[in-house]
Amino acid sequence: MWGDSLLIVFISICTAFLGEGLTWILVYRTEKYQKLKVEVERQSKKLEKRKEAHGDSLDKQHKKKIEREEERLKNNNRDLSLVKMKSMFAIGFAFTALLSMFNSIFDGRVVAKLPFYPISWIQGLSHRNLPGDNYTDCSFIFLYILCTMSIRQNIQKLLGFAPSRAASKQGGALFAAPPAQFK
Repeated sequence: MWGDSLLIVFISICTAFLGEGLTWILVYRTEKYQKLKVEVERQSKKLEKRKEAHGDSLDKQHKKKIEREEERLKNNNRDLSLVKMKSMFAIGFAFTALLSMFNSIFDGRVVAKLPFYPISWIQGLSHRNLPGDNYTDCSFIFLYILCTMSIRQNIQKLLGFAPSRAASKQGGALFAAPPAQFK
């Protein structure tokens, strides 16, 4: 079981590097992406400085300027996401093929023991294609997804492909809180 778990972590690391390599080939090295990234970074820092300089005491003119800059930043973030979208299809196709291959190799094998009982709506994924009713048994797909989610972000940071903190702070993330409204 330990061998299978370590093999799955290794597979996850390899597929994360493969995914980032494909993304670099299709997106990160393109001139359009690089220009948009620089622009988003510049606008994020400018907007953050302007908000810090004025604080809560904003008159109508400053509010409008900040709102316009936020709108431009949002549009550039959208354009950046659209540029990244083409690589997502290629990576999705490659990972689906790899996932089905690895899923058939590890089909019906317990690859790890979970230290908890998963909540009911996750049990179908964590105990997928495993015999028995012990829901602490972990299937390949569940461990692979957990590893990939944690490893890929760290690899992006390591390679310098993760968005900067300033850009993330401005609401470029999918589940980020909406920007605070001015009073």
